Formats: sequence, C-alpha cells, structure tokens
Amino acid sequence: MTTTTPPAAAAPARPAHHDPNVLRWVGAYTASTLGDSVYYLALSWSAVSSGTPAQAGLVMAVSAVPRALLMLGGGVVADRLGPRRVVIGSDTVRALVVLGLAATLFAASPGLWLLAVVGVVFGIVDALFLPAVGALPPRIAPHDQLARIQGLRGLAYRCGAVLGAPLGGLAVALGGPTAAFGAAGLLFALSVPLLSALRLGPLPATDGAGGGTALSDLVDGLRYLRRHRVLGPLMVVVLLSDLGFVGPLNVGLAVLAEQRGWGASGMGWILAGFGAGAAGASLLLAVWGRVPRAGAVSGCTMVLGAASIGALAFTASLPVAVGVGLSIGLLAGLSGALCNALVQTACDPAYLGRVSAVSSLCSLGLAPLCFPLTGAAIGMWGAGPVYVVSAAVCALSGVYGLLVPAVRKAELPGRP
Repeated sequence: MTTTTPPAAAAPARPAHHDPNVLRWVGAYTASTLGDSVYYLALSWSAVSSGTPAQAGLVMAVSAVPRALLMLGGGVVADRLGPRRVVIGSDTVRALVVLGLAATLFAASPGLWLLAVVGVVFGIVDALFLPAVGALPPRIAPHDQLARIQGLRGLAYRCGAVLGAPLGGLAVALGGPTAAFGAAGLLFALSVPLLSALRLGPLPATDGAGGGTALSDLVDGLRYLRRHRVLGPLMVVVLLSDLGFVGPLNVGLAVLAEQRGWGASGMGWILAGFGAGAAGASLLLAVWGRVPRAGAVSGCTMVLGAASIGALAFTASLPVAVGVGLSIGLLAGLSGALCNALVQTACDPAYLGRVSAVSSLCSLGLAPLCFPLTGAAIGMWGAGPVYVVSAAVCALSGVYGLLVPAVRKAELPGRP
C-alpha cells in the first residue's frame, strides 16, 4: 500500500526568549538602559558638585524640553529612515558625546554650561531614540511574539534601573564623574554592534511611509491615529493612566515616607516592591507569551492597580506599604506591557514610529507635567485626597478602555 506524506506544516514561530535575533535586541536595549541610568547619576552628581541645588535641578531638567518638542518629529524620522538605523545612530551619538564629556572632565573643569549642553543633546537624541525603539520589535519577530518581547523589554528596563544606579555610584566612588561618564559611554557603544547584527523583516508595501514633506507625513500619521478604532482610544488610555500614576509614585511617595516616618530607606523598600512586581509582570508575559482577551485584561488591571494606588495613601505599616507597592508594580506592569503590545499589533508598521512617538509623548512629555501640580495639591489638601483623585484618573483610563468595544475586544495574535 502506497502512502502519501502530507506536506509539512509551517514550523511554529520560535518563542521570542529563545530567538537569538530577539536576544541580541534585548542585550542592546539592556546596555542602552544601563548607560542611561549611569549617565543620569553621573550628571546629577556632577551638577550638584559644580553648582547650587537650583542650578543642578535646571541641568537635570533641561533635556525634557527638546525631548517633548521634537518627539513627534522623531516618529517621522523613524518611519522614514527605519527604526534600526535611527536607534544605532542615537546610541552612537550618545556614546561619542558622553565619552567626549568624560575626556573633557579629565582634562579640565568646564563648569555647568557643558553639562547643560550635553543635557540638551541628550534630549534631542531621546526624541529620535524613543519612537524608533517602539517601532523596532515588529520588525525583528512575528506578531504572535510581540507580547513576549514587551515582557523582555520590561525585564531589560528593570535590570537597567536596578543595576544602573549602583554601577554608576561605584564608578563615581572609584574615579569620580569622569569614570562614570566613561562607563556610560562604553555601555552605549556596546549596544551598537548588537543592533547592527539584527535581522529585520521586510516592511509591507504601504502608503504610510509617505513621499511628501516631513510635515505632511506627521499630519498623515496623526490622521491615521485619530481614525483608527483601536489606536486612537489606546492613546487616551495611556495618557490618563500615566497622568494618574506618575505623580503619586514620584512626588507623593516621598511625602508619605516623611509623614509616616518610614524615611528614605522605607521609600526605597516600597520602590523595590514596585520594581519586583513590575519585573514579575514582565517575566510572566515573556514566558507566557499571550494573554487571552488582552484588551479587557489591560482595562481590568488598570482599575485594580488604581485601587492599590489609592490604598497606599492610607497605609500606616511599612511592610503593608511594600506589599501594596508590589501589587501596583504587578498590575501596572502587566497593563502597560499589554497596551504596548496591542499598539504594535494593531498599527500598520509604516506608521509605528509616529504612533510610538505619540505614546512616548503622552508618557514622557505630558504626564511629568503633573509633578508640580501633585506637590502643590498635597501641600494644600494633604496626601490622602490627592492619591484618591490620582487613583480615580487611573481607574478612568481602565474604565474608558473597557467601554470602547474595539479596545475591550482587542486580542493579541497567535498562540502562547
């Protein structure tokens, strides 16, 4: 009896955490994030050592202006030139600038003006780097692995945040700011060969990249985003969630630690709990690969995370506060990663740089504007009411996402 062998089924996609191409990207992103952490620690130390606290604060804040003003333009550049080229160029510039600053500090003492100039350069580079980073994952792995990639990205970010500060502190202790800036420059440089070795998938034929002026491309991208039934509402979700989240976790937590007598160490423990929760969410997503009904789960976890934020203001016990911080990190980390994965899944790849730019502008450009407002409100009404209002804004983001059918029913493709 003759048997016919059926054609072989297409091989399933390799899980992202087993894909050498993805792991090269994770390694590059980790090195770049570590470099960022070391750089900002060295910058703050140098600024405080060279001027008054007010001058140091100005040096630290100066990069935010060009980053916010140029972010949307950075999205256009990422879509026109390709995200890998932009990320490689950004990290190359950062490496050269920081290594040049280290060499200058080794030879002379130029003062605060040079630190401010470097801060402005970093703000400009960030406006290019952040949209390109958001646009790169769909080009290095199949769509059904994007949730895993977001989990891996979250782990890399937490690794950079946790290890970068001690590494920068050690470098400052051993060789001063010069050594710290040198270490940051080498970390930025380390990412470049890893990024250069990435294999990118082809960009589908589309009109999204445009052939007109940069302004027309930007307007086209904003129009695409506004008309998209999933992406437009998701940008509202991102903005509301960050507006309600960043104030209590950055400004409010310091006030709570002082009022409760927890001190700086207590604040550190709460932040450690938050970081552990966020890392746990990232690890879960990296291994699990796909969360069914991702849109609905993201909305629900935002609402639950908002309840945890509100509860933090009424927690008197430090161990309980650490547990609350853990739950905030777990829930916020999961909802944030799912939002990012849904954006990358739903977006036409040719528009992803511009869409990522809008998302980054909401998170890193607009949301931090609530810092002074949060501080002033706590001074007038106390931490409790401000935390409740912030939690309500966070909850509103989740409720809004659940009320929009296209977002609530949004799914991530493929199987775990």
